[in-house]
Amino acid sequence: MIRTRDGVALFHREIGRGAPVVFLASWSLPSDSWFQAMQAVAAAGLRAVAYDRRGHGRSEDPGRGWDYDTLANDLADVLAALDLREVTLVAMSGAAGEAVRFLTRHGRDRVARLALIGPTTPLLLQRPDNPEGIPAEALVALRAELRRDFPDWLARNARAFGGPGPSQAMLDWIRGLARQASLPFLLGFHQSLAETDFRAELRALDLPVLVIQGDADATCPIELTGRPTAELVPGARLLLRPGAPHGLIVSDPDWLAAALVEFATG
Repeated sequence: MIRTRDGVALFHREIGRGAPVVFLASWSLPSDSWFQAMQAVAAAGLRAVAYDRRGHGRSEDPGRGWDYDTLANDLADVLAALDLREVTLVAMSGAAGEAVRFLTRHGRDRVARLALIGPTTPLLLQRPDNPEGIPAEALVALRAELRRDFPDWLARNARAFGGPGPSQAMLDWIRGLARQASLPFLLGFHQSLAETDFRAELRALDLPVLVIQGDADATCPIELTGRPTAELVPGARLLLRPGAPHGLIVSDPDWLAAALVEFATG
């Protein structure tokens, strides 16, 4: 466990030796969801590190801290506790905001490069200056659905997350990981990831950035998320997986791992 500055115990795991690659899991998922990518990174001679976000997995749920400032502070505390430098930071989905806020809040002294996988950035919420976004009432209705029957929502959306390739057993396993998370925390975190505007912060990034996404991502449509994210970051590269859904960790794990290793070692 690693203790954060406000006293929350975060579970972390690592395998391998070499330059560090730090994995931040998607909304609702813990570090276990990275098992295939972590194995591939370690096999390539790198040090794979992941931790469970507060309110997720084996970490403590303090009933607070689902805002991005706090989550970015948690990441800073993990990197400091392990004294990690020249990090390749890998963030999936809602964790994209954690990584971006960390860089704009704490600087890039410890981070060499950033990979964003199916990000929720730059802004999901529909606003007058973001007309293609998701209407606020639809986001409120989604959180009401999660509050009413989260296990059923997971069951109905698992196949869309993973696509046709993964076995039902794999999808059931992912659902089981998500059910470990604190529902109050997930509701608060969902509001943060849906309503936080990262457009100015993305423009301010000054490190190599790779955006990876399936072009059939129905959870975070690419024209709302991955493509504008890549366009906002100076020099960023967008890598698309044809026909792939949001959950590249289960739909295309070998392809994703190879892309991450190439980015981390290139």
